[in-house]
Amino acid sequence: MEAPGVPIPRSAFLRLAAAAALGAGTAGAAEPATMATRPIPSTGQPLPVIGCGTWRTFDVAAEPAALAPLAEVLAVLFRAGGSVIDSSPMYGRSEAVVGQLLTQARSHDRAFVATKVWTRGREAGIAQMRQSMALLQRRRVELMQVHNLVDWKTHLATLRRWKAEGLVGHVGITHYTQSAHDELEAVMRAEPLDFVQINYALDDRAVERRILPLAADRGMAVLVNQPFGGGGLLRGLRDRPLPDWAGEIGCRTWAQILLKFLLGHPAVTCVIPGTSRPAHMADNAAAGSGPVPDEAVRARIAAAWQAG
Repeated sequence: MEAPGVPIPRSAFLRLAAAAALGAGTAGAAEPATMATRPIPSTGQPLPVIGCGTWRTFDVAAEPAALAPLAEVLAVLFRAGGSVIDSSPMYGRSEAVVGQLLTQARSHDRAFVATKVWTRGREAGIAQMRQSMALLQRRRVELMQVHNLVDWKTHLATLRRWKAEGLVGHVGITHYTQSAHDELEAVMRAEPLDFVQINYALDDRAVERRILPLAADRGMAVLVNQPFGGGGLLRGLRDRPLPDWAGEIGCRTWAQILLKFLLGHPAVTCVIPGTSRPAHMADNAAAGSGPVPDEAVRARIAAAWQAG
């Protein structure tokens, strides 16, 4: 076993994680689920803290060679104790791929499926959401979100009815640009929402000023996407050794440090990095267990990154 604090190169960790993923077998294999959970404020339902985004990564053709690694990504997520899979009609074939893989693995009951409505008009929104549920091969989704606030008043009215009817479990909104924070904040103050999904990363911390505190005040769960700054953060850290204190927070790669930095914020409920590689999923999922950084450690992480 490697001594705490001794860095292991990400490439070496990923080779080990890939071997472990292959050796663990199918999604039905019994493995201890060690991932931490946090409650969804509006319902109290425990949610695992690391999930899987599907933007770009799951937009693939329905061919065995393309689907096989994605099936293993989901298997690794579930074996680690994760459940959240986030998609959108905007993401090409991602919803269809998720639905196909969950059905083939008989894993629908293990998944907390989130998707979005991304169109204008009541009837168009209803049609799109029904299509999403058909592609996902589900009669109910755990979370339906208004993507980038597009026609949010219209869609939230529909979603309130759908939630009452049991078609969706939770309702939320999303946005990815800092320029939309004023509107995002206004909707969060005006509407009773279960979730808000935002970009948040070590190099993109604008949501810390108003959005995250407001989510905590309003009792809204927070999904975090783009936790690696669109990949730029990891590329910039690729050749840098881990800090000698990384083992103190249970981290063996920079990816885990970046994810734990986000989980150190008390308003964050779940982080959903996207990947098409089982080894990356294993690496990400490992950040969901063990110590959570306090503010002092978060400051240390930020300083280590800025030291460049």
